[in-house]
Amino acid sequence: MAQTTSTLTFRDLEIDDYEKVVEIRNEEVGLHAIIAIHNTALGPALGGIRAYPYKTFDDALTDVLRLSKGMTYKSAVSETGTGGGKSVIITDGKGHKTDLLLYAFAEAVNAFEGNYICAEDIGMSVADLEIVAQKTRYAVGLPHPKSSGDPSPFTSRGGYRGIQAVCQKLWGTDSVKGRTIAIQGLGSVGMKLASYLFWEGAKLIVADIDKTRTEQAAKLFGAKVVSSSEILSVECDILSPCAMGGILNPQTIPSLRCEAVAGLANNQLLTDEDGVELQNRGILYAPDYVINAGGLMNVCIEIEDKGYNPVIARTHIDRIYDLLLNIFNEAEMKNRPTSQVAAEIAESNLKTMKGKRSKNVVFHH
Repeated sequence: MAQTTSTLTFRDLEIDDYEKVVEIRNEEVGLHAIIAIHNTALGPALGGIRAYPYKTFDDALTDVLRLSKGMTYKSAVSETGTGGGKSVIITDGKGHKTDLLLYAFAEAVNAFEGNYICAEDIGMSVADLEIVAQKTRYAVGLPHPKSSGDPSPFTSRGGYRGIQAVCQKLWGTDSVKGRTIAIQGLGSVGMKLASYLFWEGAKLIVADIDKTRTEQAAKLFGAKVVSSSEILSVECDILSPCAMGGILNPQTIPSLRCEAVAGLANNQLLTDEDGVELQNRGILYAPDYVINAGGLMNVCIEIEDKGYNPVIARTHIDRIYDLLLNIFNEAEMKNRPTSQVAAEIAESNLKTMKGKRSKNVVFHH
């Protein structure tokens, strides 16, 4: 049944295995959004706001459900003491987000009374998040002294450590020197990952729908530029998807020419069966919610009682290397897809409450 707060309308959506999924509208300011909470067994749901021009409402709903479940698994494997949630704002295709629209979204976040904590994601800048935070305290990753700021450097650092783990498993050294790595997507995370890899001696192939970004990568890193349609089939050592999800599927997997997939996009597998197919083809897969957990690990430090400490954040993020190596080794020992092994670890932690938050969240800002 629809509920209204001033001009904000909430419609609960009954989705099996999700704690709460709500469609939110404010016609006056053009807000159409969904907030999805998948699981809060280990702590309050924490996940970014994705602003994207979805073609249909069902597309937006599918995305937010997949993303919020991914956050549950990401939090569980990383033991951050948070649960899985995500939100999407359906934009007009031009990226327009007025202050009033963001204020209205913040009001919606407040209605969850701390069960959902928001951060930035695709289509949302730190500046956008600052506007949201003017009307809600339930926001993290803000650029002020008591917050952790833009999470992308930490996500990228975790991605680099994850790629090192792949190199260690496949070639017996964690050096990326001389390895050819193809990066799909040069947003704030993908570009920073490219920088890490360049300075450590990797050869880069890149693609992005924004020509200025590929030109920048070519100039700064000597990267070879290919089209977005080519990047998934180029010959390389490691393919690193850093854009949208669902790109590993029955149409793309047969054309992959890499030894491993290790990228920072969420929900890279379209279905669980695609993880099986990667194993069948002998392609090592770094489960996305493990390798891309650096940003989450970082912002979770800021809600601890002692406040944000980048040294602690760095230490946590470096654990991604060991987490992935453990998954790779267990998958090899059991002859199982790495995606299944990672999911079993997440589900086990949820069942045993490993990593459950023992102290209240503190918003130091």
